[in-house]
Amino acid sequence: MFANLLIILASSLVVIALFRRLQLPPVLGYLCVGLAVGPTALDWVNDSEELPDLAELGVVFLLFSLGLEFSLTKMLALRRVVFGLGSLQVLGCAALLGLLLMTLGVAPGIALLLGAGLALSSTAIVSKELTSLGEIFSSHGQNAIGVLLFQDVVAVLLLTLVPVFAGTGEQAWYWALPLTLGKTVVLFVGLLLASRWLLPRLFHEVAASHSAELFVLLALVIVLLTAWLTHLLGLSPALGAFLAGMLLGESHYRHQIEADIRPFRDILLGLFFVSIGMLIDLQLFVSHSLLILGFTLTLMLVKGCVVAALVRLRGSDSETAWRSGLALAQGGEFCFALMAQMQQSRLIPDEFNGLLLAATFCSMLLTPLLLRAAPGIALRLHRKPNQQVQLEEITALNAELRGHAVICGYGRVGQSIGRFLRKEQQAYIALDDDPERVQEAATEDSSVHYGDCRRGALLSAVGVERARLVVVAVDNSDVALAVLKEARRINAEVPILVRTRDDSQLAELKAAGASEVVPELLESSLMLASHALILLGLPDEQVQARVDEVRQNRYRLLHGFYSHPNAPDEAPINPD
Repeated sequence: MFANLLIILASSLVVIALFRRLQLPPVLGYLCVGLAVGPTALDWVNDSEELPDLAELGVVFLLFSLGLEFSLTKMLALRRVVFGLGSLQVLGCAALLGLLLMTLGVAPGIALLLGAGLALSSTAIVSKELTSLGEIFSSHGQNAIGVLLFQDVVAVLLLTLVPVFAGTGEQAWYWALPLTLGKTVVLFVGLLLASRWLLPRLFHEVAASHSAELFVLLALVIVLLTAWLTHLLGLSPALGAFLAGMLLGESHYRHQIEADIRPFRDILLGLFFVSIGMLIDLQLFVSHSLLILGFTLTLMLVKGCVVAALVRLRGSDSETAWRSGLALAQGGEFCFALMAQMQQSRLIPDEFNGLLLAATFCSMLLTPLLLRAAPGIALRLHRKPNQQVQLEEITALNAELRGHAVICGYGRVGQSIGRFLRKEQQAYIALDDDPERVQEAATEDSSVHYGDCRRGALLSAVGVERARLVVVAVDNSDVALAVLKEARRINAEVPILVRTRDDSQLAELKAAGASEVVPELLESSLMLASHALILLGLPDEQVQARVDEVRQNRYRLLHGFYSHPNAPDEAPINPD
């Protein structure tokens, strides 16, 4: 066990560092590590019973941290997506894929069961990539998460149906279905009561002790206990972890909980992706490469088109429809478990099972790249008549506006900037891709619009070419970089301020055309340092001079704002 972990972690260290350098998603690196060290390639890692369990914990922690981002109100708003879109997606994809499998000679019942398994998408990959791209609360992101939650419940039902088709089951499907749904309701109600009465008191007591160790332990216990209880009910542990995270997401401690479990989540999630890669027979890619390619493309086309059509029928614009389809086009990790169980029950031939596993793996491998290319693909697939109307409306509203500021991202930082500008009677337009946030802001402020700031057409609609200032206030550096490049393409002269968490991408942002980059960590450290010096008894003027000196050296645009600390009587230097 320890030797296997050492080999996996050491290989991952090298490969992930290489993928980072090549600007490729880390998920692809982990999958490639699993493929390389698995039994069909280098065979460095032996079969271990503990490894799949450790790997599953990664998905549990991921779904828990994802649940922290979703409040109960947001999830209730998604109920139509979860049960409406989710059920239609599973039924539609299962029917079409089942018919295709029947044409290949698979028995009708087995084909429909296998088609339903192939209809499930990868919760781990989609959730992680949407989070890293900053699209988890976009329209297509919420569609994807809602459908994935429904799929987690369906996956449990499908696993219970395998013994029924094999002739060894104790329960018929018409009993298994309401039983699974009933267990889900019981789990939700139990967690709701616990989150209202028990957990806040526990966290309050632990927080009062001022012990970081106790806080970490309590967070881990909650995640693992929820997953275990869900497993006892015969449901997906990841589903239970998500519900627990969602109910805790409304507490004051959610940011601290997320920070505490992040190291465990990232390492264990890496193990999960490695374990997925190890399941694939590398020799099949040599002997049946064209067949695997055909299966992969068919799977992704069917699933992507079905999801896009369903989202379009629900009244969404074409871009949202296609991006939702691209996000859910791959096979999922539950499909591996289902096919393994069906193979053990001799329901499908070994070679056919291996080909389907390889095709599912390839679809998962392509997903991170597809999600990054999704805006361009969606644009080429359709010209978005509904969205065009929206752009025309925004353009008409702001046609007369000149010399204004454009704020990209209207979270807490963007709203603070907006309040300052409003008090000084400076005109501005704000953009954000969280529909709930835009709706709330629109009740008080008509200058806030919904949309993805990375789209050049939207930036043109709000008049970036006529703006005096652009402020990129999104909390994701990769998204900020994409917005910056697009804004600079439209207007090469406008000053652009960019907010970042730290200065890790400072050089890249400056090279892309940022007039100034403001790292949050620097500003918070300056405030803490100034307070510390004042509490230590240093004069206010001396502390302010030190802070001004750091800011003057750090921010090029402020060189003429602060006078030199050693020469307070000198006039400020005008940069012009």
